[in-house]
Amino acid sequence: MAWLDKLFHQMLEAGASDLHLSAKVKPMFRVSGEMVTVEGYDETTPEKIEEYLKEITPQMNWDEVHEKWDTDFAYALQGTGRFRVNLFKDHKGMGTVCRLVPDKIHTTDALGLPRSILNFCYLTKGLVVVTGPTGSGKSTTLAAMIDHINRNRTSHIITIEDPIEFVHPNIKCLINQREVRRHTQSFKNALRAGLREDPDIVLVGEMRDLETVEIALETAETGHLVFATLHTSTAPSTVDRIIDQFPGNRQAQIRTMLAVSLKGVIAQTLCKKKTSGRVAALEILVSNFAIGANIRDGKTHQIASAMQVGLKQGMKLLNDSLLEHIKADLITPTEAYMKCVDKSDMIRKLESVGIHFDVSSVVEG
Repeated sequence: MAWLDKLFHQMLEAGASDLHLSAKVKPMFRVSGEMVTVEGYDETTPEKIEEYLKEITPQMNWDEVHEKWDTDFAYALQGTGRFRVNLFKDHKGMGTVCRLVPDKIHTTDALGLPRSILNFCYLTKGLVVVTGPTGSGKSTTLAAMIDHINRNRTSHIITIEDPIEFVHPNIKCLINQREVRRHTQSFKNALRAGLREDPDIVLVGEMRDLETVEIALETAETGHLVFATLHTSTAPSTVDRIIDQFPGNRQAQIRTMLAVSLKGVIAQTLCKKKTSGRVAALEILVSNFAIGANIRDGKTHQIASAMQVGLKQGMKLLNDSLLEHIKADLITPTEAYMKCVDKSDMIRKLESVGIHFDVSSVVEG
């Protein structure tokens, strides 16, 4: 049994999402979004950390971290779950962050995903992007959506991930999960090859570069349903990020492609609940004629207004989602203010329901 296995078991007992291990510091967990020191452990020396990490690291990744200074891989522990492991080097030595990926995939019902998101699971073609900062639950939401498809459709699904997190059994669908650098050289290579592998649905773990974005758009255009992730905070900024990756002389063409191919954006952030645990606030864009026109004409600044008009289609702005959580007594106004993007709009929304928020009480980093 590896030394880290004990900490992994403790993570599960503590309800922690991440384990942080750094030289000259005691091990730490992230619990409900907060960093806490794990009791019963001494500070770890650089030599000991290297010894502990080598026990769980595949040789390929061990070589990579010494050559390139960081690496990612998945580690499975029977009875506990899988862990997405990142190894890195800093000024004190080697360190790691290990994120728990539970064995059990959360269902769409368990996550409380609205009908507008479930509708994306029944599309036959187009691009659906799930966005949010690191640790916002993008992988959990996507896994629930793939699981819903797996239980309700008879399709061929290819996932391209780095690393593979949730493992999907074949229920009604045939699912092939490929890991970058283990089963394919890159996202773009696997995505290009995927077009010859008769998929109905392709999940791209991350649209990291221009070529991957371009192939994902072409795949969505040619009669496939593509799910992908980006590190953006809102639906309009997701559209801008996709377009801005291309040189100026190609952006008009990409806007036209995206106006047709983009079917939806789910932008999410995790908020600390008033009691314990965390809850996701969701911004949902469902593409329609007005949003397609905004994308095509380069008027992405008008997308938020179009989303406000499209509430009956299941659209929702992030601040409205945050306000719902406040009214349900799940989160505090302070938490909502800290997690929102449009802060002046958030203050107006709070005042509209009789909540006076003192901005000076919040110290922002």
